[in-house]
Amino acid sequence: MENSEFEKLCYPIGKFTAPELYSSNYLAEKIAEIASFPERLKKEVIYLTDDQLDTPYRQDGWTIRQVIHHCADSHINCFIRIKWALTEDKPIIKFYHEDRWAEMHDNLNMPIQPTLSFLEGLHFRLSYLIKSLNEVDLEKIFIHPEHNSEFKIKEIIGLYAWHGNHHLTHITELKKQKGW
Repeated sequence: MENSEFEKLCYPIGKFTAPELYSSNYLAEKIAEIASFPERLKKEVIYLTDDQLDTPYRQDGWTIRQVIHHCADSHINCFIRIKWALTEDKPIIKFYHEDRWAEMHDNLNMPIQPTLSFLEGLHFRLSYLIKSLNEVDLEKIFIHPEHNSEFKIKEIIGLYAWHGNHHLTHITELKKQKGW
């Protein structure tokens, strides 16, 4: 497989690109994407069989089941990181090994319905919280030890909207490819 083909399978909507300006329209659009993610995901996966759920979206990639559970793992970390940034002064957040989490028994075998329900509640809370943030809150920062970089809450809003869309596209592209 050519490198460009592999890149397209890994990043079907491209890698996240931060905007130059975090306008109120941009943030409102990204918050709406975060809020709608659980319903959009559910629509794409609810009728898939176990065999389909256990199909990797690319060679050596995660299965659809793992992607769904990964979104819950990742997005709960996002929620907690935002809470830390809002309540502490530049906290250093906890790094987690998403690849190791994806290989755990629950991510490999658990039914998806509990995770879909969890995502619904989590994204309601997450979008409720970030809709309430003012300009000062949006500038609050956490430090990510993996990158040794500071991230503002407004950046994280864009990143996690992208993250949901990124993984949703892994699923929809596989469904198209397989004719599901």
